[in-house]
Amino acid sequence: MVRVRVLLLSTYEMGHQPLQLAGPSARLRSGGHQVRTVDLAVESMDGMIDVDWADVVGVSVPMHTAMRLAVEVISKIHQSRPGVPIACYGLYASMSAGLGGVEASFAGEFEDALVQWVESRQPGIVSSSDRVVPSRPDRASLPDLERYAHLQIDGEHRRVGYVEASRGCRHRCAHCPIPVVYDGRFWPVPIDVVLDDIDGLVGLGARHVTFGDPDFLNGPVHALRVLEGAHGRHPDLTFDVTVKVEHLLRHRDLLPRLAASGVLFVTSAFESVDDRTLRLLDKGHDLADLEAVVPLVHGAGISIHPTWLPFTPVTTPEDVVGIFRFLDRHELFGVTDPVQLSIRLLVPAGSLVLEIPEFAHHIEAYDEATLGHRWISADPRSDALQSRLSDFAAAHADVGGDPSATLVEMWAAALAAAGADPGQAQIPAGAIQGRPRLTEPWFC
Repeated sequence: MVRVRVLLLSTYEMGHQPLQLAGPSARLRSGGHQVRTVDLAVESMDGMIDVDWADVVGVSVPMHTAMRLAVEVISKIHQSRPGVPIACYGLYASMSAGLGGVEASFAGEFEDALVQWVESRQPGIVSSSDRVVPSRPDRASLPDLERYAHLQIDGEHRRVGYVEASRGCRHRCAHCPIPVVYDGRFWPVPIDVVLDDIDGLVGLGARHVTFGDPDFLNGPVHALRVLEGAHGRHPDLTFDVTVKVEHLLRHRDLLPRLAASGVLFVTSAFESVDDRTLRLLDKGHDLADLEAVVPLVHGAGISIHPTWLPFTPVTTPEDVVGIFRFLDRHELFGVTDPVQLSIRLLVPAGSLVLEIPEFAHHIEAYDEATLGHRWISADPRSDALQSRLSDFAAAHADVGGDPSATLVEMWAAALAAAGADPGQAQIPAGAIQGRPRLTEPWFC
C-alpha cells in the first residue's frame, strides 16, 4: 500500500478542539499514512507549504458555518494548486458537491469512506448513516486546549475538552440537519474509546468535558455508563451535556445521577415559546413542558442552558417578546448569549423544513452564496426585528460589552416591534452573574 500524505483542515467546530480532525487522524495514521492538521479557527497555514506537501486534502464541515468558511479555503487551495484532490467530510459535506476542486464528499458516518478515498482516489458523493466504529481520537497534532473555549465558573476559567458518546439522533426535528443524514438513527461510541479519550484530555489539562452528542440521553443506559465511568476515573472532572426537553422530562429520575457525576449544566433546544411553531418544527414539547423542565433541572442541582430559534417564517414580534419574558420569569438571562435571541431559521438544501406547508410558501430559491434558501416572514415586522437584534448581537460580540445591557436593548426593541412599552425591559441586577458557562457561544 502506498503511504499518502494527508492534510486535514478544520474551519470551525464550535470553539472546541476539533474532534473531526482528531478522529480521522487516528484512522489514517493507523493505516500508515502521514497526516498534518490545521485548525483554521485558531491557526493559519504557513503560506501554502502544507498544501504543497499534501497528496490529498480533507476539509471538515460539521456545521453550516464551517461549510461557508470552507468554500473560501477550498477556492484558495484550488487556485494555488489546481491538481490536488480535495474531499469534504462531515454533516454538511453534501453541500460541497460541485465546488471547484472538490472531488469527493462524505456526510454522516464518514471515516471509512474518507480512508477509502485517500487510498483509492475514487471521486464520489457518499451520505451514510451506517455505523462506523471510531478509533480513539489522535490529538497529538492539534492546538493546545488553552486556545479554545473555557469553562467560566466561580471566578476562574478552566480548560475544556470535547468528546461524543454517540452520533446521530433518534429524532427528526424539522429544522435540524441531522435527520437529513441519519433519518432517526443513532450509534453509541464504544465506552472504552470515549473513556480513553477523556483520559487523554485530562492529561492535556482539561478540567471540564463537553459531551457534544446531539442528545446525550438518546441511549440513557449507554450515556450513564460513559458518564459514571469518567467520573469514577476523574472525580474532580465536571461535564456539560445536551438533552432534549422531552428526554429531560421522561428521564427525570436520572437527573440526580447526572448531578452526582459532575454534570454542571444541560444545554437544551427550547427554540420557541409559541406552541404552533414548536408543533411545526416537530420538537416534541410545548410551552407547558418548558415551564416544567426549568425548575425540574434546577431542582436536581443542574443549571439549564436553553438555546433558541426565535425567527421562523411564522414568527411574530409578540412571540419574541414571549421568549424574553420566559427568560425573565425563570431567571435565565445569566446563561443566554445575545446571539441566541437573533438566530434566523437556516434552510439548507434538502432541509425537512421544505416539507412544512406553513413554511414552504414563504421560502425562496436556493442561494449559492449563503448555501441556503432565503425566506421572508409572513409578518414584515419580524424580519425588521430580526435584522435589528442581529445588529445588537454583532455589536456585543465585537466589543465584548456587558451582556445585560445588550439583552435589555434587544428586549426593548422586541417590545417596541410588538407595539408594547419598551420600558418594560428590565433585567434584575446580578442576573447575568454566577452561572457556569462556556466562554464562546456556538453558531450553527
